Amino acid sequence: MATHVINVERREDEGKGASRRLRRDGKVPAIVYGGGLNPVNIQLNHEPLWLAQQNEWFYSSILDLSLNGDVQKVLLRDMQRHPYKQQVMHLDFQRVNENEVLRTAVQLHFVNAEKSTAGKTAGVVIMHELTEVTVSCLPKDLPEAIEVDLSELAVGDVIHLSGLKLPAGVELPELKLGADHDVAVVVAKHARVEEEAPAAEGEEEKK
Repeated sequence: MATHVINVERREDEGKGASRRLRRDGKVPAIVYGGGLNPVNIQLNHEPLWLAQQNEWFYSSILDLSLNGDVQKVLLRDMQRHPYKQQVMHLDFQRVNENEVLRTAVQLHFVNAEKSTAGKTAGVVIMHELTEVTVSCLPKDLPEAIEVDLSELAVGDVIHLSGLKLPAGVELPELKLGADHDVAVVVAKHARVEEEAPAAEGEEEKK
């Protein structure tokens, strides 16, 4: 599993005024909590953070949060962005225990649709009903994404949660809730063509 290091600094000042000053100086206020330790206010440099948050791994990987060389394993739990500026406003990180099972969302990567029968058939649409799933696993087993191979997908096929090929050590908690929770992930079906029904012959418009 790739290592992703995020450098941070301790943040002493709190409050909206302090956060505004940080942002003006190119910093982003954040907090790290959990893991049996007290929450700690931290700050990050905005430029490298902005680059990092454009990668999928930033949202679904265990991150190494480095505070002057003191590294803690964390997951991103929340990110607030400015409504129209290219600016991250605040981040929440949660510490993880490498020996405890965690739950988090992981992106689905759909591949080889163009090679499938469904993908080669005119008038057929391949619907992605889900784009991410919640997984349960130890931190060391957390995948950055789960690949969904569509090369064998035929017209009328449905791939359910139970049909996903999961990495070793990874489970889908949803499947433990019963058959009703084995929802569709991918559906290949003919596109609906809705035509207006012709008026009955001789039918006159009512006045």
